[in-house]
Amino acid sequence: MSNEINLDLKKPLDKMTSKELKQLAMDKIPQITGASGMDKESLLSAIKEVLGITEEEGSAKKAYQDQIKSIKQTIKELQAKKLDLPKKEKQAREALRKKIHSLKKRTRRLSAH
Repeated sequence: MSNEINLDLKKPLDKMTSKELKQLAMDKIPQITGASGMDKESLLSAIKEVLGITEEEGSAKKAYQDQIKSIKQTIKELQAKKLDLPKKEKQAREALRKKIHSLKKRTRRLSAH
């Protein structure tokens, strides 16, 4: 009774985008249902669970994930504030754009750890 799934991956699961993970789950892992509606983290954990992969560095990575979620929430709030500003207020819009850009860079750095 072998449940082994052969996946020829070009890159590690952690480095795949959510779109790639969804496609992988829909095409090659029929055990995962509702993959198209899952976010990256839940999809990644579901795939690892099906494949029997355990998290070695779980707690350290989880701390970064919480921080990243917090930063992304801040980014969404700033984007909404930027959209509410009138087009005439170019300096304020530019300041928000720069803040959003720096926060996005920060999330990328944190996710690389």
